[in-house]
Amino acid sequence: MASLNGTSHNSIDDELDFSDIEAKYRVDFDDGFDSIIVVDGVPVIDRSKLDKLLAKISKEFSRKGAVIKQDDIFVPWDDKAGKSKGFIFVDLGNPDAAAFAAGAMNGHPFDAKHTFRINRFTDVERYASIDETYVEPAVEEYRPKEHLRAWLADSQGRDQYVTYRGDDVEIHWHGKPSQCEIAYAKKNWTELYASWSPLGTYFATLFRQGVRLWGGPSWEPQHRFAHPLVKLIDFSPCENYIVTWSHDPISVPANLPQGPEFFSPEDEGNNIAVWEIKSGHLLRTFPTTAYENEDPAMKKQMQWPALKWSSDDKFVARVTPGQHISVYELPTMGLHDKKSLKIEGVVDFEWCPHGEKDKEDAEKPVKAEKGAKKRENMLAYWTPEVANQPARVTLINFPSRTVLRQKNLFNVTECKLHWQNQGDFLCVKVDRHTKTKKSIFCNLEIFRVREKDYPVEVVELKDTVTDFSWEPKGERFAIVSSNDPNLGNPGPGITIKTDISFYQLDRTKNDFKLLRTLTSRTSNTIRWSPRGRHVVLATVGSSTKSELEFWDLDFNTEERREGQNVKEEWGSGIQQLGSADHYGVTDVEWDPSGRYLATSASAWRHTLENGYAIWDFRGQELEKLILDRFKQFIWRPRPRSLLTKEQQRQIRKNLREYSRAFDEEDAAEESNVSAELIAHRKRLLDEWNAWRARCKRDIAEEKRSRGQKLNGEHHEEEKEEIEEWIDEVIEQIEEEVVE
Repeated sequence: MASLNGTSHNSIDDELDFSDIEAKYRVDFDDGFDSIIVVDGVPVIDRSKLDKLLAKISKEFSRKGAVIKQDDIFVPWDDKAGKSKGFIFVDLGNPDAAAFAAGAMNGHPFDAKHTFRINRFTDVERYASIDETYVEPAVEEYRPKEHLRAWLADSQGRDQYVTYRGDDVEIHWHGKPSQCEIAYAKKNWTELYASWSPLGTYFATLFRQGVRLWGGPSWEPQHRFAHPLVKLIDFSPCENYIVTWSHDPISVPANLPQGPEFFSPEDEGNNIAVWEIKSGHLLRTFPTTAYENEDPAMKKQMQWPALKWSSDDKFVARVTPGQHISVYELPTMGLHDKKSLKIEGVVDFEWCPHGEKDKEDAEKPVKAEKGAKKRENMLAYWTPEVANQPARVTLINFPSRTVLRQKNLFNVTECKLHWQNQGDFLCVKVDRHTKTKKSIFCNLEIFRVREKDYPVEVVELKDTVTDFSWEPKGERFAIVSSNDPNLGNPGPGITIKTDISFYQLDRTKNDFKLLRTLTSRTSNTIRWSPRGRHVVLATVGSSTKSELEFWDLDFNTEERREGQNVKEEWGSGIQQLGSADHYGVTDVEWDPSGRYLATSASAWRHTLENGYAIWDFRGQELEKLILDRFKQFIWRPRPRSLLTKEQQRQIRKNLREYSRAFDEEDAAEESNVSAELIAHRKRLLDEWNAWRARCKRDIAEEKRSRGQKLNGEHHEEEKEEIEEWIDEVIEQIEEEVVE
């Protein structure tokens, strides 16, 4: 009986198969709970504080772009203690939102004592059933990354520049004529314009979707920043950050990807975005600053860059005209000390640049035993005259906010702040008006920043100054001034007459002395060589004049080096090296070495003879190309030299020895060129001689074949030469002689 019952039971199991029903109604945890996350590190509270806690959690999630409601949060409770258990469940609605929230909020500091730790709900089950058997991971093949500054290791020491023409973008190597070549070219590489980063590491192109950075020998994409309809970009001095601006306010559609590299709902309506380059993360957004002053005379266009960086990338600041300067710390982009610099009437400001010595000192450790302090960042700002208050220029240290120097100014129309690139001097170009306000003249207020008490020297001028430029790493500056009556409103075809003046600091009298004035010029632009000493005076943007003048301000230096007895007088070393003309020139730029100058005529300004030209520092034309639809020419910047001051001094001391090697290379190159030319001529001559020999052989062969045909098989016999004279009457004339 037992056997019978057992047999019957087995047969029933074989007939009834429930696998299809189980498969149909089985609950898949990965599909049912993958939109839920578990948040640990939540404060333990009682029920009276629940609403306040949920509101703050919702706000913190929304700030990171993970928008949730209080109804999406479930709080487990300990019924005996009447308190929460310190963790919550959050339903994000879909798996993608849950994944984003887990990545964005994990490790987020909720307050001083609590930090969120987040896991996916489905991961908890997965981790509980994980196989603990160790499996050695496969070793991925190592792929070295390209060096972003590989161009600096060029064996020929060449520089690079980029050209943008039509839809074509080309990056060129520039050197001796035999060394010039195209390094890389790409069609439709940008939709708006191109730009180099300040140290030349990245090449930026702009598209409707945002900005892309490129670099390395193969020009692979390095980073991307999604800012739709971007129009302007600006790099920080150390290339750690980039600022983007679009005229169209930021909008965040529902289907926009979420993450630290994308905009979130709280960014809507803003125009300016700050990004970290290495991570690609968005740090903060701002609206475009508007002038609050209702006075039409004070209203201006948006200034760019709208955010101004300190030289060490530690701070970035923006001005709210008439109210305050807001300084933000990097990389948090938090407002320094949680308060702005409130300055009534403030118009503009500029950070002091760091010189080479400042950068070297910043890299050295501070010696605590001597109480040494590194130089703080410094900024200068100016405020206009208000009621009975004079206009004022102020220098302050930052972050200490210590006021270093103030200077009152009167009858001020406008001020421009010009720092020397080493941070040694600050020139405030003050446009002043007479009491009747019918005429404008200019003063230059020059602060000697490196000296005690920050002394100020004043250079008074009777004319209007239209351009000011410091000599890089020097104590000289140049200005363009004019008293032309057409200066304020030049008509078409009218050229403004200008004067160019050079000034230098006289250390014996501690003031700036006029070196020389060049009168009756049309130049309106000053471009110093990055190395100083050489300067180009250009007439830019004129439809009738396009002159270039090349000047050397230390012309007698070479004579002194050669041992000649040259009496130095103020301004005696200023010598014109050459002059040139580039019709329709719109841009003038030196290369990083200071040996070459590029001028270009951009189709963005006009359509007549667009193209570019490259000159040496003496004004000799090396290359000129007329290219239709030509838009842009930019030299690639170089970073600061890795050589110390002592190493550079030794190189200058032994320059003749180093130059000997370069002279040999130049001679070898010239001989190679000559050898190539001689070889080419010899090849042509050999071809000519071979052709002549071939023709002679053909003629001789033809003569032999013709002689054999005439003689046949007969032996050669002596031939008698018979000369036959034939008289032919060409014309007969009859004349009658009359006696």
